[in-house]
Amino acid sequence: MILFSFLLFCSFQSDAQQENHFLHYKFTVLTKSDSFPEFSAVCVYDDRRIKHFSNEERVWILTDKDWTEAPEDPPDSRDWFIHQIRTLSNCTDSQCSDHVLQRIIGCELEKLPDGSVNLTVFDEYGFDGEDLISFNYESMQWIDKNPKAKETKEKWDRQTGRNQFIKHFLKTCTEWISAFHNTNKTPPDVHVSVSKSPDDESKLVLSCLATGFYPRDVQMNIRRNKYIVEDQTSSGIRPNDDETFQMRISVKIDRNHEGSYDCLVTHSSLTQSQPVLTVWNGRYFDSETESRCLAIAGIEAAVVLLALVLAVFWYCIYKKNGQKRNDANGVKLE
Repeated sequence: MILFSFLLFCSFQSDAQQENHFLHYKFTVLTKSDSFPEFSAVCVYDDRRIKHFSNEERVWILTDKDWTEAPEDPPDSRDWFIHQIRTLSNCTDSQCSDHVLQRIIGCELEKLPDGSVNLTVFDEYGFDGEDLISFNYESMQWIDKNPKAKETKEKWDRQTGRNQFIKHFLKTCTEWISAFHNTNKTPPDVHVSVSKSPDDESKLVLSCLATGFYPRDVQMNIRRNKYIVEDQTSSGIRPNDDETFQMRISVKIDRNHEGSYDCLVTHSSLTQSQPVLTVWNGRYFDSETESRCLAIAGIEAAVVLLALVLAVFWYCIYKKNGQKRNDANGVKLE
């Protein structure tokens, strides 16, 4: 079902050659036999919940503190949704069984490998787990997807003012997501590290970490002499606490390596001609050897410090005794 695949929070898989972004407004109304209908609404950009509707204040509230400017809100009020579910379920104020009405409205942006961009819009409704009705942006007509929606389609098609408002909102949505996509980008911070292989003493594990980037789509490869190394393992793209993302890739290499290794990272915040390139300098950090060296150096430093303290101590004693001898002989120093 188209609607309910949308209602899941979308998590676009990383693609080396394209980007995907979406802005979704999601509405849910629940009716129960023993309570007033429950209403909730949220606005999500990619995987970030940026706004929600407050039932107490009857207004949209910014949820993400990092957002200072948010898109225009869609038409239709909380009361309008409650009226619709009561109409669809034939319930009154005093008698109403369990039903659910859901709506998702918004837009999506897809940047293709050739640099072109696809923009799509949608306004979809579902009722009791089934697709109900959807809006056609070009014709400004409604498409009924369920026998229950035939009467609703006829009624909504005649509401030309509301349909114009919906079309305006969807057009504004595509303009907003295009502008935001072009401005809200953070380049990755890339680090390369090497450790011992836990299961093979003749191998080292070369790792590349890219972190702090936004949006989430990224391409990473470890290379040897500018050729991509096979058998790389990946952590997958993971979220950071600050709404950016990170990814780590690793590969086993010979301890006595030959050739030049580097980590190549491609991201939309960078131009295709200027990817991030971090080169491994061939140095290997052995924590056990380093610890022993630090311990020996610490002992040597302590011995030197102790010798200095003793020298100062004996010098002070010698100075004091010499002063006493001079006083005893009546020698006065000028």
